[in-house]
Amino acid sequence: MKTILTVVGARPQFIKAAVVSKALAEKGIKEEIVHTGQHYDHEMSSIFWEELDLPAPTVNLEVGSGHHGAQTGIMLQKIEQYILESDQAPEALLVYGDTNSTLAGALVASKLHIPVIHIEAGLRSFNREMPEETNRVLTDHMSTLLFCSSKEGVTQLAKEGIKKNVFDVGDVMYDALLTFSKIAEEKVNFSDIIPYAPNNFYLATVHRPANTDSENNLRSILQAFSELKAPVVWPVHPRNKKKLSMIQVPENLHLIEPVSYFKMMTLLKNCTKVITDSGGLQKEAYWMKKPCITIREETEWTETLDGYWNQITGANTDKILSAIDTNPTSDWKPLYGTGEAAKKIAAHIKDYFS
Repeated sequence: MKTILTVVGARPQFIKAAVVSKALAEKGIKEEIVHTGQHYDHEMSSIFWEELDLPAPTVNLEVGSGHHGAQTGIMLQKIEQYILESDQAPEALLVYGDTNSTLAGALVASKLHIPVIHIEAGLRSFNREMPEETNRVLTDHMSTLLFCSSKEGVTQLAKEGIKKNVFDVGDVMYDALLTFSKIAEEKVNFSDIIPYAPNNFYLATVHRPANTDSENNLRSILQAFSELKAPVVWPVHPRNKKKLSMIQVPENLHLIEPVSYFKMMTLLKNCTKVITDSGGLQKEAYWMKKPCITIREETEWTETLDGYWNQITGANTDKILSAIDTNPTSDWKPLYGTGEAAKKIAAHIKDYFS
């Protein structure tokens, strides 16, 4: 078969590609990686390639940040140009998740009549105010092969009329966690990251515009942090540094630079609970058996809500504090596969294009 062209641009996609690219190579599938440059800061981008031993990207489009429309438009132009100037069109174009890089890659492939492979298909928050929701819905409806993290994704796609070439393979992020958490233990010293004792701090990530662009929401979240009886460690996304510099932050809030995947795994392993508006961290918290408080109004990962392992609070101070005081009421059970999602994906791709 000809080459698979993979389009990535954001931190979670680098992690997923680390395990999928290896599985593709083991199946003898040639792959080229296009990095859009959506995440470009060293701690958000290049260090992930070094740490995860990812194959070097064939090209970095260096798109950078910007408003959604402008950023996606530049990606469309540059991805299309790269494909048209290549010696041979790829067999298929592979995308992950729901970023602007995902949508841009899928749109270009669709216009050029190249099959689209979507990993993490079928997820829905049912909140169209989230740019990610639009990206994932449109990508699913342009895709030829759709790989879901759970049976719920398969069911949702069927409701939307997508039933062909849909597979429940499990979650490649679980593959990555199983693969890299042990390596992280060997390479990262917890005491080198933060000055607190293990299991004596909360790990927070807040990056969605609904929280960071709303002063009321951000202040409500910070108020909840201030009332916690332990430090809150927050690796701050570059775009939010300036906003926080203009707001009085609680004394127990410990802001740190963005961290590598290995360092994030170390923080997650040693924290008490997680407070986040991230999608991926909700799952990682569950797999690490850490209770999670999701400061959004919904989650794509509804399975994690069972037994209060994950709780939805929005940016509501009282709800966040109440959730902090609530512990899981059910035993932990495996979710999202057995850690072999990447191998299953590679096998399906090999079979389809043989």
